[in-house]
Amino acid sequence: MSSFVKIYIHYAFSTKNREHFIVPELENRLWAYMGGVAKRNNLTAIAINGTEDHAHVLLSLPSTITIAHAIQLVKGASSNWVHKTFPEYQDFEWQKGYGAFSISHYDLEKTINYIKNQKKRHQTQDYKSEFLELLKEHDIDYDERYIWD
Repeated sequence: MSSFVKIYIHYAFSTKNREHFIVPELENRLWAYMGGVAKRNNLTAIAINGTEDHAHVLLSLPSTITIAHAIQLVKGASSNWVHKTFPEYQDFEWQKGYGAFSISHYDLEKTINYIKNQKKRHQTQDYKSEFLELLKEHDIDYDERYIWD
């Protein structure tokens, strides 16, 4: 029998130290580039968005790529691209870690809308509180001392 797989992962991660590197002239190009990286690596980018200090990426993963490897590909390539394309952002880095949350097919539209509405959400909530909320919502144990590296 063939294998049939549909795995959706919602990633959330910030720039290093939550620096405000993702400025308007970089933002749309960065999200598009990240989508291209996903496509080149046999991932399906469903939604990518964020604000000046963080990103949300919703991917569908094939059975051959791990959760960790998928985001390593996207973060690594996009960081290198920023350095090459925008010399004034040589200090740009993503934080080392990330949040990865499995999404059911039934919650897909809700998650897409959540990602698309990041700017509106962050008019009233900062990334730190959003990320802690995501961890709690997904019942992930954590020690806050080790989140913000």
